[in-house]
Amino acid sequence: MVVTFSRISINCDRLDRHLAELAEIGKLPNGGVCRLAFSDADVQARSLIKTWMLEAGMTVRGDAVGNIIGTYAGTESGAALATGSHIDTVPVGGRYDGCLGVLAGIEVARVFHENQFRLRHPFEVIVFSDEENSVIGCKAIAGNASTDSERYRRKDGTPIQDCLAKVGGNWEALSSAKRDRHDIAAFMELHVEQGGVLEALDKQIGVVTGIVGQYRFMVQIIGRPNHAGTTPMTMRKDALVAAAQLVLAINHLGMLGNGEQVATVGYLKVSPNATNVVPACVDLSIDLRDLSEENLQFMIAQIEQECQAIAKNTGTEITIEQKLHVLPTLAKTELMAVIEKVCQELKLSYTHLPSRAGHDAQEIGRFTDMGMIFVPSREGISHSQDEYTSPEQCAQGANVLLHTLLAIDHCYP
Repeated sequence: MVVTFSRISINCDRLDRHLAELAEIGKLPNGGVCRLAFSDADVQARSLIKTWMLEAGMTVRGDAVGNIIGTYAGTESGAALATGSHIDTVPVGGRYDGCLGVLAGIEVARVFHENQFRLRHPFEVIVFSDEENSVIGCKAIAGNASTDSERYRRKDGTPIQDCLAKVGGNWEALSSAKRDRHDIAAFMELHVEQGGVLEALDKQIGVVTGIVGQYRFMVQIIGRPNHAGTTPMTMRKDALVAAAQLVLAINHLGMLGNGEQVATVGYLKVSPNATNVVPACVDLSIDLRDLSEENLQFMIAQIEQECQAIAKNTGTEITIEQKLHVLPTLAKTELMAVIEKVCQELKLSYTHLPSRAGHDAQEIGRFTDMGMIFVPSREGISHSQDEYTSPEQCAQGANVLLHTLLAIDHCYP
C-alpha cells in the first residue's frame, strides 16, 4: 500500500480528548497533575494506557523495570521503529510533558489500524518508568541502570523492589530489560519543548539536534566569620563576596559565544546568614549544559581557574565536588533530514534547536539512531499546572511523527 501525505493523518480531537482524560488521573485542585512514578495514580494511568494500546491493535507487554511496550506488528519481523515517552509527572505538573509523546504514539498506531496499514517494521510505543526521578526505565533498556538498588530507593524509604513489583516489574531480572540495535532500529520522541524558543521564533516544529550533556557540582567556600561592624574591609575573608564573584564568572561563561552552553548557579546557602556577621561559609551549586562535551570540559577548566584566582584574592578556601555527569546524545543527522522534509511536505515552519532538558531519548540514543520532534510550549512554561500546547500544535507534532515513521520505514533493513 502506498501512503501519501494527504491520505493519512492524526485525529486531532481524539488525541486532545485522550490528553484530557489522562490528566484526570492525579488531577490537583489547581488544575495541575500529580502522578508520581509507582503511585496509585501511576498504576491507574498505566492501566488506561494499556487499554488504549489494545484498542489500537497493539500487543502489550511489560519488562523488568515496569516499562510498558505496545507493539503494532509490521509486515516483516526484525528491529522495530519505536517512539514513546513517560506518563509520570513532577509533584505539580501539567498534562503535556511526556504524555504527548506516549499518546501521539498510540494515536499513530490507531491511524494505522483504522487504515488497515502496516509498516514493514514492527512499530513500538514505549512508556518509560520513572522519567521524572530515577530514569530507571530508559537506563535499563540502554543497559546503563545501576545495579545498586539503594540508588533507586524512594524519598519515603520505599525500596525499588517494591515499586517495580507494584507495576509488574522484577528488580532481580533488571538486566533482562536491556535492548540493542537488533531490537530497535530507530527511536523518535515527540515532546513539548519546555522552553520558549519555538514560540519566540514563531515556528511550529523544532527539529532537535541533540540532548545536552550535563555537569553538576557543589562548591563550598570557606571564609572567616567576624563582626560586620568592627572588621575593616581589607581584613575580611568574606565567603559571600567570593561566591558573588564566582556566580558572575559562571554567568559570563554561559554567555560566551563558543558553544550553545548554559551555566547556572541555582542554589546558595550562606552561613551563619546573620545581618551583622561577615559570612563564614557559602555552599552553592553549578549546573552546566551543552551539546559539546569538549566545550563542557573547557568550561570546567575555566571554572577551576576562576576558583583558584578568587580564593587567592579573597583569602578564602574553595572546594568543588562533582555530583552529576551525563554525556550528550546527538540526534541522527539522517533522521533530522527526514523530519525537515516532512515539515516541508506538511507546510509546517521549523527550526533546529538542542534539547536543554533530559529525555528518555537521551539514553535510547546511546545504542540506536535517535531523533526528537518539539512542539511549542506557551510562554515556555513546563513542570507546572500552567503548561499548555494547543490541540492544533499537538496534532501537528503527531503528524510529523506519523509521516517521519512512514518515511524512514524503508530506510532501515
